[in-house]
Amino acid sequence: MVTTRLHWSDLPAKTRAAIEATTGPIHQAETVSGGYNSEIAVRLDTARGTLFVKGLRSDHPRAWTQGREAAVAPHTGGLAPSLLWRVRETGWDLLGFEFVADGRHADYSAGSPDPLLLADALTRLAETSVPDIELKRAEKRWAAYIPEPRHRAALAGEHLAHTDFNPENVLIAHERAVMVDWAWATRAAPWLDPALACIWLIATGKQTPAQAEQWAARMPAWHMAPRDALNAFAQANARLWTEIADENPGPWSASLRDAAGRYAAFRSTT
Repeated sequence: MVTTRLHWSDLPAKTRAAIEATTGPIHQAETVSGGYNSEIAVRLDTARGTLFVKGLRSDHPRAWTQGREAAVAPHTGGLAPSLLWRVRETGWDLLGFEFVADGRHADYSAGSPDPLLLADALTRLAETSVPDIELKRAEKRWAAYIPEPRHRAALAGEHLAHTDFNPENVLIAHERAVMVDWAWATRAAPWLDPALACIWLIATGKQTPAQAEQWAARMPAWHMAPRDALNAFAQANARLWTEIADENPGPWSASLRDAAGRYAAFRSTT
């Protein structure tokens, strides 16, 4: 489901006033075009500094993602922008985050340094235990696509996984990768994130499956993945992205479907 992007001026006056009471006077509001999940995504220049605000109407089908991000934010170990506040007013749920100065979206191509920075961040994340908050478990999230119980069980773990490596969710700033949009954070085995990121390296970085796995092998967690479970997980994501592309046709979903299919085919021969 792609969400229609609105502007700061589309928010009710009472909602904007509630935010301004938190931030101080707002000098400028600039809508951010990237991302698919937020109705509001805006950079605010305020009397107290610059910040990023994202949000949804409280009755939006994905309004739960606001609560998920708010719950995860204190536990990301410096790998994500700090959550500064949450405002729920006049039917809106909005989160205010630290603004990543000089941040740019990651480039996943083979010649870019960005995948190495992401690998460093994922190595740190793999060392992060899941906080005591409600998160979906990986073995349940992918259950419909993995029929074999032992393969589903291999996805289980007590580590915090991001799971959504759209390059717009990885900001590069000051020689480090910062991960944003934790709405799909999951309780999982630590090898899950590298496996999911491989598909994005293939789709948007135009890397081969072999190159993507060479990148993944930089991370200790990758070597914890049972081969048969990794193969089953690759097949599961190929089915998942085919389903997504069928339901939401377009170049973006087609590229992920094709990349996931190529990766699953590669895994079946290794």
